[in-house]
Amino acid sequence: MADHVDRLGEEHPPIPLDSVDYTMKRPGLLAERFGSVLAYMSRVELEVERNVIELNILLPDPPEVDQHFYADVWMPQETHHGLILDRLQVLAGLEATTPNLTEVSFRLKLLGALGRVGAVQDVSRMLYYLTGLATERSAVLAYNKLHAGMLELGERAVARTVVAPIRRQEPGHFAYYQIAARGLWSQLGGWQKWLVRTLRRKTFGPVGAENKQQRLEFGKAIRSLGIVTGDDADLQHYADQVGRVEHELLWAHRRGLRVPKYVFESFRRAAHATADLDGDHQPARGRA
Repeated sequence: MADHVDRLGEEHPPIPLDSVDYTMKRPGLLAERFGSVLAYMSRVELEVERNVIELNILLPDPPEVDQHFYADVWMPQETHHGLILDRLQVLAGLEATTPNLTEVSFRLKLLGALGRVGAVQDVSRMLYYLTGLATERSAVLAYNKLHAGMLELGERAVARTVVAPIRRQEPGHFAYYQIAARGLWSQLGGWQKWLVRTLRRKTFGPVGAENKQQRLEFGKAIRSLGIVTGDDADLQHYADQVGRVEHELLWAHRRGLRVPKYVFESFRRAAHATADLDGDHQPARGRA
């Protein structure tokens, strides 16, 4: 684990802000097609600053390798992702993002207080790893789609110097969470596993989508990317990819279960709420 984190830091330092070529052939069209994506993703990437505050509350006594990962490697990388994406959207004529960098929910503070008991903190750690798995898998899928979309628009400079460098850094984060989750799950007792399953089922949601407005923003983003088109089959495929490792760890004993139901239902609510707002269930392609 420690070696993996060290390699991530050495091989993938934060993307230099002066390395980006923001040249756009048709910034208006880029904003129309992917404005909702840039708005959502830049906010989520910049909010890692608050996420680290949350982790320090959630994990009063974290393993040294976890703290090294999220404070020294993950946060600097993700912060630069957010700054780059935010600069891109401003240059494309869109508003700058307004991330929440300080406000921490009461629910998380309560879980952090309970986490002073070691056995409970292990449950919190497991929830952290599972959230990381879903978040990073979603990010990989999104950046792959965004890269293809930029090439389709002919925005090669943006694809090459913005999206490609960002997407190269996400799989390493996913690998970390996967290694950590598999290792910790095997060490948890029966009551801890039950509590993880229960809390995960009740609290799962797309990253950065903590209220109705943010869920709409998430729904717009995944529809603009073409990840989902309003068809539940697309949503199921997306949920399968995001929730695969979570299913293998938490729910392997449930035969016939393709993916935890709460993963699919969470995405379904967001996507359908956006479709209802637009007045149909067609892709949001072409809308800002």
